[in-house]
Amino acid sequence: MKNSIAIVTGASAGIGAATAIRLAKDFSGIVLVARREEELKVTAKTVKAAGAEPLIIAADLRQVSAVDEVVAKTIEKFGQINAVVNIAGAVPQIHLFEMTDEQWNDGAEMKLHGARRLTIKAWPYLKASKGSVVLTSGNSAEDPKPGFAAVATINAAIVALAKAFAEQGIIDGVQVNSILPGPVMSNRRIGFLKKWSEANHMSMDEAKAKFLVDAHIERYGEPEEIAELIAFLVSSAAKWMTGTAVRMDGGEVKGI
Repeated sequence: MKNSIAIVTGASAGIGAATAIRLAKDFSGIVLVARREEELKVTAKTVKAAGAEPLIIAADLRQVSAVDEVVAKTIEKFGQINAVVNIAGAVPQIHLFEMTDEQWNDGAEMKLHGARRLTIKAWPYLKASKGSVVLTSGNSAEDPKPGFAAVATINAAIVALAKAFAEQGIIDGVQVNSILPGPVMSNRRIGFLKKWSEANHMSMDEAKAKFLVDAHIERYGEPEEIAELIAFLVSSAAKWMTGTAVRMDGGEVKGI
C-alpha cells in the first residue's frame, strides 16, 4: 500500500488516532481529520515517525462544507485517495425516553451522515484507485437496549449504509466493509464510566469491574486492536471481502 493515501476521521484520539498511526506503516500519506487541531498535531507526530506524511484537517463533519474541504485538500496535496476510514462521531448514551430530538439528530449528523457524505464525495477517487472504505458502527447495532437506543439505531443504519455502498462498489471496484467494536478503553469510555460510577455511587474501579461482569467479557478492548482489524480490511489481503460487518467485542454480543 505504499504510495497510497488514506483518510482517517476521528483521528485526534482513541480508535481514530490508533488507526492513523497503524496505517502509517502501510500508506505513504495519512489525512488526519477531527475537530480538535491540537490533538491532531500529536497524532501527526507519531504518524510521521511511523513513516507516513500526515495532513492535518481540523473539520466538523456535521457541516457539508467540511466534507468538501477534506476531499479538496487531500487531492490538492496527494492527488489521490486509496482508502477512507470513517471513525468520527459519538452518539450520546441517554435513555430512549429521555433523549431529545436535538441530541439524537446531532449524533446521527456526524457519525452517519458525515460518513455518508465523505464516502460519496471521495467515491470518484476511490473508484479510480480501486480503493477501500471502512465505516465504524458498534456492536450495539446487534444488541439494542433502552439506554443505548440512539447509538444502536445509528449503528444499525451504518451497517446498512455500508452494505449499500458495497453493492455499488462491486460495480465500481471499491471495497466497503463496516466494523462493530465493543467496549474499547478510550477517553470516551472513561468518560462514560465516570458518569456511570457517579450515578451508581461507586468508585471507577468498581464501575469498570461491574461493567465487565454485566457484559460477560474478560477485559476491555484496546484502540490498537481495532486499528489492526481496520489495517487488514484495507489491505490487499482482504480485497475479496466486501459488504461484511465485522464484530470485534471480546464476545460481548453472542449473536450468530
